Amino acid sequence: MNEQIAQIAARIRELREILELSRQDVADKVGIPLSEYAAYENATDDIPIGVLYAVAGEFGVDPTVLMTGEGPRMDEYTIVRGGKGVKIDRYAGYSFSALAANYKNRDMDPMIVTLSKSENPELVSHAGQEFNFVLEGTIKVVIGKREFTLEAGDSVYFNPAVPHGQQAATDTAKFLTVINENAGTGRR
Repeated sequence: MNEQIAQIAARIRELREILELSRQDVADKVGIPLSEYAAYENATDDIPIGVLYAVAGEFGVDPTVLMTGEGPRMDEYTIVRGGKGVKIDRYAGYSFSALAANYKNRDMDPMIVTLSKSENPELVSHAGQEFNFVLEGTIKVVIGKREFTLEAGDSVYFNPAVPHGQQAATDTAKFLTVINENAGTGRR
């Protein structure tokens, strides 16, 4: 597991301990098996973004705190210059750059995702709504039992509670994703 994932796991473990929660408490609250949660907290498995957001919500912190160790500071606007977003390498062939990590109380999380050609994508699910817009290359998007091929300029808007995943259909691909974890929940 890469160093960033290990640091995220350490922050989660530290906050859980500060809040005096057991691993079982957190696993139950985010709706995953204890063994799965333990693997995330031990950095033996990569934590899906939806689980990261759920854990942050249970801890009462912005997901940026778990990703970077620092909280967002801006409340009127934030500017991210080209290539300067908060970069997270999730696993080989999948990285993203968070474009609004420094904006407090945000309702959406826009990210640039870069994919390298790989095997079938890991399917994830999370609350809210999600939008993907392909910037470069071609991606295969799986939503439930359906599979779509999207090329540069194509987009998809979907319910991310349905298990979904993306993979590069070309050597590399890049897409903008905008995730609103709290759409329709009144949370944030």
